[in-house]
Amino acid sequence: MSSRVFFFVVTLLAAALAGTVTAGYFIWQAKEGNVEIGGPFTLMDQTGTVVTEKTYAGTWQIVFFGYTFCPDVCPTNLATVTTALDELGPLAKQVTPIFISVDPERDTVEQLASYHEFFHPSFAMLTGTPEQVAAVAREFRVYFAKAESDDASDYLMDHSSITYLLNPDGEYVTHFSHDTPPEKIAETLRGYIQG
Repeated sequence: MSSRVFFFVVTLLAAALAGTVTAGYFIWQAKEGNVEIGGPFTLMDQTGTVVTEKTYAGTWQIVFFGYTFCPDVCPTNLATVTTALDELGPLAKQVTPIFISVDPERDTVEQLASYHEFFHPSFAMLTGTPEQVAAVAREFRVYFAKAESDDASDYLMDHSSITYLLNPDGEYVTHFSHDTPPEKIAETLRGYIQG
């Protein structure tokens, strides 16, 4: 095994472990009723428009943190949400899926606009300064860190992979793990939207 392949495998395993530990802690906290998720933020979407948490008030919000250069978890999650929204039909108009980048260095507005084309058109894809991204990640209890790499432009980001559901008031309702099927997400959304 080459050193590059070995490094890649070790990095993926470390990312998976970090995500698993973070998810496990979060789920334990949720069961204990101690979760406070979400809060004020100021970011920029894929059209270059400055947005805040108030921009999405009045809609159910599905929030996922990731990055566009992610090789597997992020595109899989976004595709799952896209399928779930397709299954909702007209009810999907009451949902705003939100992708927040944890890699503002590479995920520019232009990069997000290009990435946006592959997923549901209602996605809001957000980025900001490193400070803004760190602040919103804290609000959502999200772990992320740049993996060590000799290449300044070709690196992985370790990050937790929980997808949050917020109600129209921006309050945490529930969450979905990475392996939740789109049918289950659609069913959960339908139940909350229809009351």
